[in-house]
Amino acid sequence: MAREFSRTNRISELIMRELAQMIQHEVSDPRVGMVTVSHVDVTADMKYAKVLVTRLTTDNSAEDIKECIAGLTNAAGFLRRRLASRVELRNIPELRFHYDKSLEHGFHMDELIAKANKDLPKEDGTS
Repeated sequence: MAREFSRTNRISELIMRELAQMIQHEVSDPRVGMVTVSHVDVTADMKYAKVLVTRLTTDNSAEDIKECIAGLTNAAGFLRRRLASRVELRNIPELRFHYDKSLEHGFHMDELIAKANKDLPKEDGTS
């Protein structure tokens, strides 16, 4: 039970909340666009943070995603310094951005389920 609320989990949640606000309000790179932080994994030694982001646009081509991650990687130093001023930690982890495909995967699964349900014969409820 004690492992559920470990220090790394608490720090991951804190970094996720702060980064989400900073990316929305302080990053002005046009390549980034509308991005939300979906998850943050901090290593046990607190040196690295894997930041999973999702774009909130309908056009998520591979090129757009690559540009978005490049913009976030370019802003990583700025975000790390701002994070240091907001969070009281001895060492701020190095930020590594990755695109989270789970939202797109979920939408695809919903489409498949809807298509399968549409093809099923309808029950009329009479016996």
